[in-house]
Amino acid sequence: MTALAAIADLQDLDTRLDQLRHRRDHLAERVELADLAARARTLAGGHAEVSARHRELVRDQKRHEDELAGVEEKASRENDRLYGGTITAPRELEALQAEIASLAARRRVLEDRVLEVMEQVEPLDAQLAAQERERQSLLAEAQQVQDRLAVAEAELDAETDGVTAARAALAATMDASLLADYEARRQRNGGVVVGRLRSGTTCSACSLGLSAVDLDRIRNLDEDELVDCPECGVILVR
Repeated sequence: MTALAAIADLQDLDTRLDQLRHRRDHLAERVELADLAARARTLAGGHAEVSARHRELVRDQKRHEDELAGVEEKASRENDRLYGGTITAPRELEALQAEIASLAARRRVLEDRVLEVMEQVEPLDAQLAAQERERQSLLAEAQQVQDRLAVAEAELDAETDGVTAARAALAATMDASLLADYEARRQRNGGVVVGRLRSGTTCSACSLGLSAVDLDRIRNLDEDELVDCPECGVILVR
């Protein structure tokens, strides 16, 4: 294999490796996972808002229920006093009856408030349950996408390993100084080292046509002699 042919083949292998890396970094599954993560964040934000409101209402409900339990307990004690026979004075009995009536009114108010809060809590319970189902669905979908991503990555990694091995084998046959020059050019030129003469007149790297003088000079060179494109500086393979 001539030096030019080896350089051209090495460039092809490096280009293939660059393409494989790009494909791995931009797999469709990565976009899907990013979208699912964004949806999960939005869902989490909404869940936090609903949960906060739900906790607030539950606290209110408990506060009303605790107060209601206290009112009922006190009303029970006052009823025991009223009918226990220990109070006989008319005014005291009248005051006790008024207190029991006031407690009954307060109990009705608290019962209404408890029911009102329960009515507000009920739809929030349903909303939280729906959000949890959606969260679980997103997790399951994300796991499926993650599994597909792992398969796709493994396939690309296997192909990359094959191309890498082929590159190493080819590089081992090349002259050390030529390989060093290739690597330096690749570093300088963003990975592009080799261009081919398309139709015998145009550099494939820069798509510019060579002058007649340059073409005549190149045709008179030895087959294995390196020559740079006068326009972009890549090694021309002809």
